[in-house]
Amino acid sequence: MNAPTTLEHATARLVAYCHARQWSGHDPYDALNSKVFTKLPILDAWLPRLLLTQALKRSPVNVRRFALVPSTQNPKAIALFLGAFLRLSKLGGEELHDRAGEMIDRLVALRSPGTPYWCWGYSFPWQTRTVVVPAWTPNLVCTTFVASALIDAYEQRGDLRCLEMAASAGHYIVNELHWTDGPEAGFSYPLPGLRGHIHNANFLAAALLCRLRVHTGDDAFLGPAMAAARSSAAYQRHDGSWPYSEGSTHQWIDNFHTGYNLCGLQSIATHAPTTEFDACIGKGFRFYRTHFFRPDGAARYFHDRTYPIDIHCVAQSIITLLALRHLDPDNVAAAGAVFRWAMEHMWDPRGFFYYRVLRLCTIRTSYMRWSQAWMLLAMATLLTETATATHAEAVPGSALAEAC
Repeated sequence: MNAPTTLEHATARLVAYCHARQWSGHDPYDALNSKVFTKLPILDAWLPRLLLTQALKRSPVNVRRFALVPSTQNPKAIALFLGAFLRLSKLGGEELHDRAGEMIDRLVALRSPGTPYWCWGYSFPWQTRTVVVPAWTPNLVCTTFVASALIDAYEQRGDLRCLEMAASAGHYIVNELHWTDGPEAGFSYPLPGLRGHIHNANFLAAALLCRLRVHTGDDAFLGPAMAAARSSAAYQRHDGSWPYSEGSTHQWIDNFHTGYNLCGLQSIATHAPTTEFDACIGKGFRFYRTHFFRPDGAARYFHDRTYPIDIHCVAQSIITLLALRHLDPDNVAAAGAVFRWAMEHMWDPRGFFYYRVLRLCTIRTSYMRWSQAWMLLAMATLLTETATATHAEAVPGSALAEAC
């Protein structure tokens, strides 16, 4: 596929691709942005919404142009870009520093309307099996990723505005989404009032709240965080795995949500700080390494079968392996193997990553949030890890700096 020969070159190409499109694109779940529903409102019902979403998500070719689905800037994608540029800017280059500032300004503009809190939602409506979530409606996962990136920005740039926005998001999570029921606790997702143990949501939100407590000194963040983390940790299975949630229709075990769980727990352990979850992290990591990787570096989506191989899983695999590198000295090499497999099998010469490799074909659709933003964050994380390990510094006139 004429893949670039170096990680830095590939990163520069991907930055150029995303910049040329103004960080805007399509998403696997954006079917309900289709103007078909405006022109034919009779179709705007549960079953047509669900069918169109699944049809566009599974289509081997991108037909969104014909379905009148526009490109959009997604707050979660912008947060991932912010995290990537913060990492890359550590290697040098004023352009990268400026690009991170641009992403912060974008997140300010993309804030969910009609709420006193700083919080964020997706740029499209989406249909779950039971409810429809309107576009821009704030939700836990999107808000958590944005607020976490803003804390990264505060830590690196000292921008108090970023901490204030992240703290407001934390208050939104505690005041609007936290719930308890006897010994059980968690955070509502995707809408307030929906109670259920969605484990990655609990761990990610708890990790954010622990980081906020470190920077604000507000102990009100810690209680809800630890209650939700303990509640979801208790559902870990004997083999170290978690299902997506405890709902009867959500019992699958997948790569990137397991990665979220482990990264969230590791962050909680670091910022609470606590050793309470060390055994849980160790057991979960052993399951993760054993079940989600082929010997050639391909990252499996599900724990019990290879296909589909999804680019989001590729990205989260790289991030998770690097976040937990203290548990296995081979993790950095394993992350490199995952990246090289993706470059060989999922990279397009035009400078972006494909969506999925199936048993019989490859879905070559480009998704800005799901694919490109996640891979840029993963590559930036791998690049900074490699630079730190070799004490290398970016050359100001390098391909990466020029791309930005």
